[in-house]
Amino acid sequence: MSTTAQPTHANLTSARAFPPNAPSDPGAPHVEVATIDIDAHREVGPLTRLWESVGYDEINWTYTPTGRHLLNTFGGLTTTGYHIRPHYALCSGSGFGIPHWGNGNVYHEDSEGNPHYDFTILDQTYDAIVEAGHHVLVEIGFTPRDLLPPEAQELTVTPSPTVYSAYEAGQWSYPPRDYARWRDLIAALAAHCVERYGTEEVDTWLWELWNEPDIFYWRGTPEQFHELYRATVEGVRSVLPSAKVGGPAVTGGGTEFLHGFLSYTDQHDLPLDFVSFHTKGSSFTPWRVYGPTGGDAPEQQSPSAHKMLYEVRSMLRVMAQFPQYRTLPAIVDECDAGVPAHFSFYDNANFRFQNTEYYPVFQVKLMKKLLDLSDSEGANIQQAMSWSFYFEGERFFEGTRAFLTADRIEKPLLNAYRLLSHLGVSRLAATCDASHGVERLDEAAGRAMPEEVDVLASRHQDGRISAALWRHTDDQYRTDDAPTSVTLRVHGLDPGIHRLTHHRIDERHSNSHTVWQELGAPQVPSPEQLAQIHSREGLEELEAPREVEVGTDGTLTLAVELPLPSVSLLQLEALR
Repeated sequence: MSTTAQPTHANLTSARAFPPNAPSDPGAPHVEVATIDIDAHREVGPLTRLWESVGYDEINWTYTPTGRHLLNTFGGLTTTGYHIRPHYALCSGSGFGIPHWGNGNVYHEDSEGNPHYDFTILDQTYDAIVEAGHHVLVEIGFTPRDLLPPEAQELTVTPSPTVYSAYEAGQWSYPPRDYARWRDLIAALAAHCVERYGTEEVDTWLWELWNEPDIFYWRGTPEQFHELYRATVEGVRSVLPSAKVGGPAVTGGGTEFLHGFLSYTDQHDLPLDFVSFHTKGSSFTPWRVYGPTGGDAPEQQSPSAHKMLYEVRSMLRVMAQFPQYRTLPAIVDECDAGVPAHFSFYDNANFRFQNTEYYPVFQVKLMKKLLDLSDSEGANIQQAMSWSFYFEGERFFEGTRAFLTADRIEKPLLNAYRLLSHLGVSRLAATCDASHGVERLDEAAGRAMPEEVDVLASRHQDGRISAALWRHTDDQYRTDDAPTSVTLRVHGLDPGIHRLTHHRIDERHSNSHTVWQELGAPQVPSPEQLAQIHSREGLEELEAPREVEVGTDGTLTLAVELPLPSVSLLQLEALR
């Protein structure tokens, strides 16, 4: 098997479809006033809960006590379960997890070359996911050590205490030497999962081949990948004919690879139940700075929602070139503001946003824009997966892309998912005169999404109204002492008394990081300090619940002030 040159991390940015960072326009105006209108009588369809999905590299931290704790936390935010996607399920190893590496250690060959399987580690992983009420997105990768082809020996490394061997350094990314044995491995995996978890549960799973085969995660040719997909589908479907299979999980710059993959599945009439791809909001340059601990960033850079939406739109338009694939579920199963997840504030101070209120507001904004994009493109985005989990051995507020920091303190990011969990089942028509629509993605100046106020409104089955409204710009360094004055009008309500609740994420609310900073950013916090931080980590009320009266015209007008950045959750419940 021949191999082709692959981009490395160093030149990955050039393969992206849009500029990687988001410097703001210092002359751009702040939004001083805004008006939001919500029509409580006009449902525009089900609210797709595309945020109910999480993935991460470190598969072996899934089943640690902290990993199980976090999975259970997510379990409390959903009625149907998240899809969970860990990397490295089929890689060989001891089960010891480190940042950006892990292994399920399933495939082995004896001294005579006979295959046998060990599901010990994978069982612990999938048990933790299913027991927390979630479902597995089975990322089928990568090549086990005993299935490496001869050419994998071309990849060598200099011995180092930080590198186990050439296998961990990337030999796993070569195509397996025997596709028939690969097919049998996948069939054995599917059969084991059905036996352990039952057909009803496994029917909810997604089976996805590989990860980002358009870059260095795949050291074969596209043609070899296509044939591997055929073998994978045959393996899964031989055991579970109803299995949902798909791929190819390309990067945001992988439109050419995606087109070739879809052409192959189309021409060969292969099953394809979903199409997956990724987008990331930034690629800071340089990623890592070697300097004084906690020093300033070499250049102020920020994530770009505009970049992410541009890349997703590019992928949807590739899908649209194949009429039978246009409305297939699109799974954006790495959809996050930063890359890579384990780089922190101490590597580059621009990663500070991963500790702050900027990040959860960014995520809420992004989910709404993806819903809008799906509608405008006539597509079917079903998941926008946060590529975040947690990291063992962190300092307090390390600044990695994670939901928890040391002592299981919940970072503000987790509150975005709490807030989103309070939205209803049906989306309501809602507009804002200070929003930035997805139809403006082609603007030449749009490296960063300008400052905006926008809204995502919903109705619950019991009639309650929930709306998220935010103020944000793609610049983590831009703030404003003067909040935006928002006039919120909700039309179509039943006249009478309603109960209003108002939750908020901003610098002062739902923000454990701010509390930690105000305590002096201790790395050895006292029990009393830890208690103070934990007491402020959840989703907090901006004001106490109160009763409001809706007149005979069915319209309620509220005044809301939004600092930059911030997101509010307002809920209305009819009382009498």
